Amino acid sequence: MTQLLRLSARVLSATRAAASSGFVFASLPTRIHSVRAMSSDKSYPIPVASRLIDGRALQQDVWSVFNAVNLPQDCINLGQGYMNFSPPAWVTDAASAALKTVLPNHYSHPKGRIRLRNAIKDFYEGSFNRSLDVETEILVTSGANEGQYSVFTAFLDHGDEVIMFEPFFDQYLASVIFNGGKPIYVPFHPNLDGDKPSSADWTIDFGELRRAITPRTKMIIVNTPHNPVGKIFTKDELEKIAALAKEFNLLVMADEVYDCLVYDGKEHIRIANLPGMWDRTVTVMSAGKAFAATGWRVGWLIGPLSIIGPTLAASTRIIFCSNSPLQEAAAAGLEEARSRGFFEQQLEEYQERRDVLLAAFDKLGLKYSLPEGSYFVLVDISRVKIPDDYPFPPSIKNRARDFKASWFIAVEIGVSSIPVSDFYCEEHCHIGENYARFAFCKDVETLRQAGERLQRLVKYLS
Repeated sequence: MTQLLRLSARVLSATRAAASSGFVFASLPTRIHSVRAMSSDKSYPIPVASRLIDGRALQQDVWSVFNAVNLPQDCINLGQGYMNFSPPAWVTDAASAALKTVLPNHYSHPKGRIRLRNAIKDFYEGSFNRSLDVETEILVTSGANEGQYSVFTAFLDHGDEVIMFEPFFDQYLASVIFNGGKPIYVPFHPNLDGDKPSSADWTIDFGELRRAITPRTKMIIVNTPHNPVGKIFTKDELEKIAALAKEFNLLVMADEVYDCLVYDGKEHIRIANLPGMWDRTVTVMSAGKAFAATGWRVGWLIGPLSIIGPTLAASTRIIFCSNSPLQEAAAAGLEEARSRGFFEQQLEEYQERRDVLLAAFDKLGLKYSLPEGSYFVLVDISRVKIPDDYPFPPSIKNRARDFKASWFIAVEIGVSSIPVSDFYCEEHCHIGENYARFAFCKDVETLRQAGERLQRLVKYLS
């Protein structure tokens, strides 16, 4: 219920768009009560679904607060995880070519365009150690988010529980609740002791995980490489999770959208490949992350017919089919990636970006968890000393310490980040209050400029 209350805050950020479309929320200062459908002469109150009603004063969600509109115009955005560079030209050229032909401008099969499904099969079946059936084991979705949402729609009954490791990608929360599920939270336990703490030092208490499982538990989400921690789940960790999944008959959602960004020779292990796990695992991946095309909203699911079949039924009714011409472009990306050495080159470029940003924190003397994967780093901001009389806006004044530190850094230093406590339930949010998430999916020059600005933070460190 606590998370239901927190979730409704996300509705605030949608109200402007709703109003411009002909709908407005009737009473927004403290609570949402109803929606008015506007006509030329009269408005009719329509009750809002209970899952969107907040029993407390509303708070803006983290994405609304740390939005470019609210921050200084020259602030360097290292908060949101989108790139400031284009996809590779040979991929965008394929998108352009698809737009100039007839069929890719019309509906695709709900399973996805056959060219893309064949490209997914050819590219991934080696890493899954099995032949993949393009008709029954691959589903193209409108981004990874829609794919995940469709899995929840297909498998969650009201009250079914879904285990999420904290900090979690916040879209999980809304998707679970909107489909009648109940999120159950198991926090990572961070350790930043020593000279070079790593994302591997965010560990799982497996006794705690076992105790979180109840007769209503239906699913567990495993996000590796992890957003926002950058953690790569070890084989030992995945084997222990797999043992629990088999013991309690759980479906595993393996969110592996950052599988192409694994650093320092670390090994990305697919939980679907562990003994007995293929039949209970759906793996989620993303063209947006793979090809720096987050706005394309093309993703795909890989799993057995028993999971892909029901998910296809749900996805067909949610979106019917995904963006046709950009599926063609994603297919071209996968078809040519190996011959061009694309992912190897991209990994080198991201590792350089990571190291440029981390060097700035090293120079500043701020601790962070060295990310083994993804394009995020969690920085310990507990030493940032904010003046007692600092004039925070109302959206920040009563929020956790990480919100205040991230706001202060954005406004005074000119580099934005995302506070981490919003990726926790209220019981555990104190764990996240010492961290801010910085994204390094930006070009090297931007990261160098951000690093130079961050040095001005030294006078505010305790």
